[in-house]
Amino acid sequence: MTVMSINRRELADFLRRRRDRVRPAEVGLTPGPRRRIPGLRREEVAQLAGMSADYYIRLEQARGPQPSASMLAALARALRLSADERDHLHLLAGHPPPAAPTDTGHVGPGLLHLLDQLPCTPAQVLSDLGDVLAQNAIAEALFSEVCTVSEHGRNVAWRWFTSPAARAAYPPEEHGHYSRLHVADLRAAVARRGADAAANRLLERLRAASEEFCELWELHEVAVRRHTRMRVLHDEIGAVDLDCQMLLVPEGDQRLVLYTPPPGSDTASRLALLRVIGTERFPAAGPDRS
Repeated sequence: MTVMSINRRELADFLRRRRDRVRPAEVGLTPGPRRRIPGLRREEVAQLAGMSADYYIRLEQARGPQPSASMLAALARALRLSADERDHLHLLAGHPPPAAPTDTGHVGPGLLHLLDQLPCTPAQVLSDLGDVLAQNAIAEALFSEVCTVSEHGRNVAWRWFTSPAARAAYPPEEHGHYSRLHVADLRAAVARRGADAAANRLLERLRAASEEFCELWELHEVAVRRHTRMRVLHDEIGAVDLDCQMLLVPEGDQRLVLYTPPPGSDTASRLALLRVIGTERFPAAGPDRS
């Protein structure tokens, strides 16, 4: 684990510049006739943050102690920092940024538009817990038996550990590998969320439903999924090899997942056929009734 250290010079410069930017009226202070600077005084920042003036002055002079996470949160509020500025403040002070707010499940119009602009590339938007929030038409045709955006069963890990149909879409010899991937990725997401109700509910359901999940969870393996090679067994187009690339979305814990053809494979032609077939399922031939 990388040990973070305080960057006193950069922290001091950042605090001074942010202090100069805040106008007294913005924080409920009266400017007064003798004010020589447009921004806040050091003593005013200290008062707003609930710390001693001497402590804050030493921070701006790059000679103070390392502030605590709670002290940084108070400074962020006093200086009216944006979320990005707050995270930057924590990093300069040698602390990890505060945990991001849990995802609401809302997918922005920009991402939905992007999904529609990828007619030949299966693409999905997943939450950090593995909920499928949106997918384009070709992804729906490819994964219709594996994952869905409906309220029940849209979680990838839940379907993997509870639905035989979800596993049937992958080669049996790879099931153990995918099980460990799902659990390791989920553990990383749960740790980031902390005491989160949605994460706790999912864990309780998985523990109650799957002994395999419980055994893998006890291994305490952690690995965020970023890129994997996978093979999907589709009823209409056969076995399809895919490169799975996960791209993080800055706002919220969401991921844009792209499934692309590996170089030298015939996946592109198979996906082109799937695009023509769509989600149709042709019935088996029966006796001629003519």
